[in-house]
Amino acid sequence: MSSRHEITEWLLDWSNGDHSALEKLTPLVYRELHRLAQAYMRGERAGHTLQTTALVNEAYVRLIDASNMNWQNRLHFYAVAAKLMRHILVDFARSRSQMKRGGDVEPLPLNEALTVSADRTAEIINLDEALNNLAKLDQRQCQVVELRFFGGLTEPEIAEVLKVSPRTVHSDWSLARSWLLKELSQSGRDGT
Repeated sequence: MSSRHEITEWLLDWSNGDHSALEKLTPLVYRELHRLAQAYMRGERAGHTLQTTALVNEAYVRLIDASNMNWQNRLHFYAVAAKLMRHILVDFARSRSQMKRGGDVEPLPLNEALTVSADRTAEIINLDEALNNLAKLDQRQCQVVELRFFGGLTEPEIAEVLKVSPRTVHSDWSLARSWLLKELSQSGRDGT
């Protein structure tokens, strides 16, 4: 198993144009993206139109296209992957929503992991809109939610990415979670 230090070195080498570093990274990155995607897709019905592999492939292609990115370390890489997964899931939900307009929308419970079901596309869109509103109020809290919720990073890993203390991350997570629960409850009552 490769150490975190080696992964960071390979990312930096890849950023500097070393294509052999990408070959070393690919299986590790793909495996981690697959783990993240499985967390999102757990509980999906068989035959769901967005499969785990499709989510992983889309995220991987977009990450590879970001080859001119100046990677800082492996956590920076996974932070970008979390943002990409969020956008892929929201884009998918929006496309589904355009096909199936209407229906009652219940607020999305903000648990430790996200399960994307075909019946919850509006909830994902609501979560995205709530996160965008949170970002206007507190960008770092939004990043904490995104890294934890979509990226699966731990509080110490998030602290390293954001260059703050784990205690700050814990506080940001608690505040952001409360704010989002209130915001999502409000949007559920408004019927949006």
